[in-house]
Amino acid sequence: MSVAGELVLRLDGLGKTRVNEQGKEVAVLRDVDLALAAGRITVVIGPSGGGKSTLLRLLNRLEEPSSGQVLLNGRDVRHYDPLQLRRKVALVAQKPFVFSGTVLDNLQRPFCFQGRTPPADDDPQLLELLALCQLSADWLQRDARSLSVGQQQRLCLARSLATGPEVLLLDEPTSALDRPTVDSLAGSLRAACHKWRLAVLLATHDLHLAKIIADQLAYLEDGRILEQGLPAELFARPRSEALQGFLAPPSKRQD
Repeated sequence: MSVAGELVLRLDGLGKTRVNEQGKEVAVLRDVDLALAAGRITVVIGPSGGGKSTLLRLLNRLEEPSSGQVLLNGRDVRHYDPLQLRRKVALVAQKPFVFSGTVLDNLQRPFCFQGRTPPADDDPQLLELLALCQLSADWLQRDARSLSVGQQQRLCLARSLATGPEVLLLDEPTSALDRPTVDSLAGSLRAACHKWRLAVLLATHDLHLAKIIADQLAYLEDGRILEQGLPAELFARPRSEALQGFLAPPSKRQD
């Protein structure tokens, strides 16, 4: 467990290029600098296609950067075995994936992969995790694939937290949830972040979620972080025209 406020993950000049259908290189991310600290939630907002999901995938080597580096506790993530890295830097994707079997089977699966004894259905830590992720203990024997999309998102979150990662990456974690559930889950995420000293990076379109959960806010557009800082300051006084336009009510946005 990291000490609260301690730097856990650092991005230095991170860039990613891809070849498009015309055979030309296109920059998806450009010179991204960002620091994630233990016990703090960093939220990345920005328009679709701006590079948010790609950014998350670079941090646990689901994709490799074209330039720059990612340091986990001061060590380049390319020096980690990918599976070992993903145990430390867990990603919860926007589209949930659940294994066949029960909810309990899904929560036990990471322990089986690691050769560890999985928790029983009455394990206190497992029950605490279920409560934190807004999942009922009565669901443990339910078919995981019978859950709603929003419930599956929360199951994937619980499964990622079960084995104690140092960094949690969340890609639109509340896209299938209603506002009351978003508010409740945001409170739970903050509690988990502080209790377990997690460094959290959350990418979202949901400005309400960003306002209530972020300790640090970054605005990503066209592959670049154009602004970053305290959420209250960026929401109240956006400096760039791009962020001003993104935050503007729909009726005031220019086409």
